[in-house]
Order: sequence, then C-alpha cells, then structure tokens
Amino acid sequence: MHRTFFRTLSLLSPAAQGVLLRRYFNWWHRNPDPWKLATDSYEQQKYLSTLQLLPPRPYQRIVEVGCAEGVFTHALAAAFPDAEITGVDVSERALARARERVQGNARVRFVQADILTHRPDERFDLVFCSETLYYLGRTERLRRASARLGELLAPGGVLVAVHPWPEATRLHRYLDRSLPRLGQEVYTATYRPFAVSIYGTDPI
Repeated sequence: MHRTFFRTLSLLSPAAQGVLLRRYFNWWHRNPDPWKLATDSYEQQKYLSTLQLLPPRPYQRIVEVGCAEGVFTHALAAAFPDAEITGVDVSERALARARERVQGNARVRFVQADILTHRPDERFDLVFCSETLYYLGRTERLRRASARLGELLAPGGVLVAVHPWPEATRLHRYLDRSLPRLGQEVYTATYRPFAVSIYGTDPI
C-alpha cells in the first residue's frame, strides 16, 4: 500500500507531485526523527558501510539529496571536516531540525528543494541519495530523478545510491544506464537487506 500510494502521486505533474510530497513529509515530521535515524543500529551500520565503500578521492563539495533531519549529513561533516556540505530535502520541518543538529558548523547548509523540479547551478564532488527514490513512484519519475542526480556531479565526481535490496535493482536502473558503475555492495546479513551502488567517472 505504501508503494502504491507514491506511484499514484506520480501520475500527477512533477510540480503537483512535489507539492503533495512536501505536505506529506511535513506531516510525517510532526514528531522528531520519525524513522529513528539517529538511534536505530541498522541505520548507523548502513551509514558506516556506505562511508567505508567510498573511493579514496578528495571530496570538497558534498550534497545529500533527501537528507531528512540531517543525521547522515552530520556524519558527513565529521567524516569530511574540510568539505562544504549541502543537505537537500522537500520538507521544511525536517530541515529546521537538521539545522539545529549542525548548529554552529558554517560548512554545512540546508536547502529546501524537490529533486524532480529543482535544477541547481552547483556541481558536487560527492552526491548521496539514500532511501529516497522509491517515494518518486513510476518509471518516468525514476528516469527524471536519475538525470537530475547525474547533473549534480562535477567532473570526476562520485554518486552513491543506497536503497533496499532487491528493490535497488529497479530503483538504480536509470543510473546504471547513464553513469559508469564503479562498484556495488549488497548487504543481506540484516533484517532489511540493502545495496550501496557507486557511480562516477575517472578523476580528471
């Protein structure tokens, strides 16, 4: 029923879908940390596994698409103390809590935006998209979102997509078609298997 609801929303125009997703997630974040991202051991292990798989490159500009309340954004700030980090989410309420979480860290900022309609001028060395694509619904929207994610990459940049397995096969399909895959790790020794897929090009 959860996936059917979001597929139904994707029958609307991208702009209308974005409005409803913003309202939905503002409602979902009426209470702090509704997914327990800051306390769930599964989430913490997923963050650690994701960071360990990153290619050893200099990452000066990092963006997390679908950052929610900034739990992983905060982890990125600790892992890359010299980088400028941007968290993007559709929910203003989630972003307000994200800003509180990293208060005083001038290297981290948050932007309210919808991946389907927002086209920033900035490009990043490292792009994260985790547990986000399944909210976008049908095939056309996955294709559109994958294109937007690719547009965020600077030359030689790395894109990391993390989603449940085996659903990640469908969700990452258009990334596979448009970007070279540098690697993938599937974690099945957990109650909720997930895949970390890494895309990018050789550094210039």
